[in-house]
Amino acid sequence: MGQPILITGCARSGTSMTAGIIDICGAWGGKMSGSTRYNQKGMFENTNIRQDIVKPTLRGINCDPMGQFPLPTERHLEGFGEQQAERLRGKVLSILKLQGLREDTTWFYKGAKLCLLWTLWHKAFPNAKWIIVRRDPKNIAESCMRTGFMRAYDTLEGWLSWAYVHEARFESMREAGLQVQEVWPHKMVEGSLKEMREVVEWLELDWREHDVIDFITPALWKRGKSGK
Repeated sequence: MGQPILITGCARSGTSMTAGIIDICGAWGGKMSGSTRYNQKGMFENTNIRQDIVKPTLRGINCDPMGQFPLPTERHLEGFGEQQAERLRGKVLSILKLQGLREDTTWFYKGAKLCLLWTLWHKAFPNAKWIIVRRDPKNIAESCMRTGFMRAYDTLEGWLSWAYVHEARFESMREAGLQVQEVWPHKMVEGSLKEMREVVEWLELDWREHDVIDFITPALWKRGKSGK
C-alpha cells in the first residue's frame, strides 16, 4: 500500500492542525474524528485505529490508553517483536481498506500517542515518512493545565516532566534513522508557511496555499484550543 505518513507529537502541540493541512494537501486519513471543544477545526485522527488498535495496545502493556500516566518505558517497547508488528500492520490496513483505501492512495495516520509506541509502528511500516510536531514544552504544559481531558497532573511541573518524556522519544526516533521531518505550528500561526510547505513537498503532496491559510486560525491557537 505504499509508504504511509505518520504524524505524531506531544498532545497539545498542534498535531491536529498539522494533520488538517496534510489532509488539505491531498493525503487520505479515512474515517476521522470530528471537531471537539478543544479541537474546533477537527481532530484528523482515524477513529477506528485509535479506538481499536492504539488504545488497546497501551492497555495491553498496562499503560494509560490516554497517553498520560503511566507511559510506556523502554522495557515495554522491547516486548514488541516482528509478530506484533505484522499483526499491527494487518489490522491497520484492514481498517483502512474497509474505509475505502486503494492501492494508489497516499494515506496518513495522526496520533499523539504514536511516539510512545514508535518502535512497534516503525517495524510495521519501516518505509513510513514521519512528521514530528513540536512546541515549546512550557507552552504544552500550560495548554494541558487549561484542557479538561488532560487529567494526570495538576501542576505545571508535572506536565513539564511529561512533555520532556516525549522530547526524549523524538530524539530516539531521530537517532534510529527514521525518515523524519519536524513541524513547529507556531510558525504558521505567526504567518510563516515555508517550513510546512517544504514538508508537504517532501511528502510529494500538492501544496494548496490558499486553502491552508484559510484553515489556520490563530485565535484558536492563542486560546490553547487548537493544540492537540
